[in-house]
Amino acid sequence: MKTPLPSLPPRLPRRAFLADLGMGFTGLALGAMLQRDARASSAAAWSPPTGLPHSRAKAKSVIWLFMNGGVSHMESFDPKPMLTKYGGKTIAETPFKDAQDPKKLAIERLVVPDGNGNQRNTLYPLQIGFQKHGQCGLEVSDWFPHIARNADKLAVVRSMWTTDSNHGAQTQFHSGRHMNDGDYPNLGAWVHYGLGSLNDNLPQFISIGNREYWNKRDAHYLGPAHDAVPLRIDPSNPLDFSRPERPFTADAQSLGMDLVHQLNALRGVEYPQDPALAARVASYELAFRMQRSVPEVLDFAKESEETKKLYGIDQPATRDFGMQLLAARRFVERGVRFIQIQHGAGGAGAWDAHGGLKNNHTKNALAVDQPTGALLIDLERRGLLDETLVVFATEFGRTPGSQGSDGRDHHIFGFTVWMAGGGLKRGVVHGTTDEIGFHAAENRHYVTDIHATILQQLGLDSRRLEIPGRKRLEIDHGKPISEIIA
Repeated sequence: MKTPLPSLPPRLPRRAFLADLGMGFTGLALGAMLQRDARASSAAAWSPPTGLPHSRAKAKSVIWLFMNGGVSHMESFDPKPMLTKYGGKTIAETPFKDAQDPKKLAIERLVVPDGNGNQRNTLYPLQIGFQKHGQCGLEVSDWFPHIARNADKLAVVRSMWTTDSNHGAQTQFHSGRHMNDGDYPNLGAWVHYGLGSLNDNLPQFISIGNREYWNKRDAHYLGPAHDAVPLRIDPSNPLDFSRPERPFTADAQSLGMDLVHQLNALRGVEYPQDPALAARVASYELAFRMQRSVPEVLDFAKESEETKKLYGIDQPATRDFGMQLLAARRFVERGVRFIQIQHGAGGAGAWDAHGGLKNNHTKNALAVDQPTGALLIDLERRGLLDETLVVFATEFGRTPGSQGSDGRDHHIFGFTVWMAGGGLKRGVVHGTTDEIGFHAAENRHYVTDIHATILQQLGLDSRRLEIPGRKRLEIDHGKPISEIIA
């Protein structure tokens, strides 16, 4: 009898062999170089976020309401009666002519000069009245009566400034960086990067509402895994490709998911460090879980008629924004971290009132005021406001001077943002603009100070979130606005 030959090991597929070879010799060389560099570096070894806050968090979630186009600060939350007193006069003819001192205007950075974002010299009177509200006596314009009823919940910052005088300021407010600097992660992406999930069946970073092309992305160099998940407030079709075109059994769906897992695993052998692949795998898995969880959140059938009426869902003017904000409350109730809701995209933004300011702001305020007031009331009565930070922001303000006969231009030198909940003081006003609302005067704050305040309330330190090779500027980090923190 012949002695049987020893059995050979199974043949490796060519693809796996090459991948193993690459991770073998090349990996050894790479590891040696990295180890050498690590020894040579005096800096502490970098490690990615653990998903835990760096300090005690006072807030769990953020609802970020952003008004595209530029809300007039003077006719919303920062009344300036001097505009009416000196209406029709040029700034040079008033006691406030130093507002146009070139040194004060030097913060502006242009992308491309055009017909907007320019100086407007003739003061334009206020187009709406103001009343004092709440025990704090906060002055709010008559365009925002429902927000005004919540005056004692608000922390209003009247001394904001930015540098991009065109609508790239939308991106600048979200990311803290000017469009000329390149693409940078926005605040929601940093929060998503830094904190772990509160609910594995729902996305932790959601974007609702239309966005302009310059404001379309979120994570950039943090990687696509930290982009927001765009949602529509429609339980039958909440996001693209969320359901098959034809009926699919659960068994068939499970087989498809198994095949996708196998194919992704094969690809992962070749490219173990591919962030796009990792993000795609994670998105498939999350999408599978979301197919059941998201429609349930967007089904308002179990909400009382009183609640739906509170948000204005029964009225055409407030229905869309009301549904978005009711959905936001339901999402934070279930553990979603960051919900970014943008109102009025299209063109340069619905609030961009270069002409017809009174009609423009009347219409837009009507759409957002009641739902926003309802959100604050609803969060409070459910015990969620203390752990949810609500932000009402816009890209810049509008000029004290008129554009044409009845409009206001873009204005970067002073504008207003308010926040509520999440461990902030209530019924407070911080910072001022000058008497015609031109410049942030006292306690000036660049947009990243809003970011720093939110991160602190979430227990995050932006410096501990930095990644190697992406050193951030000091202004990127901002400073928490301690005067409004409880």
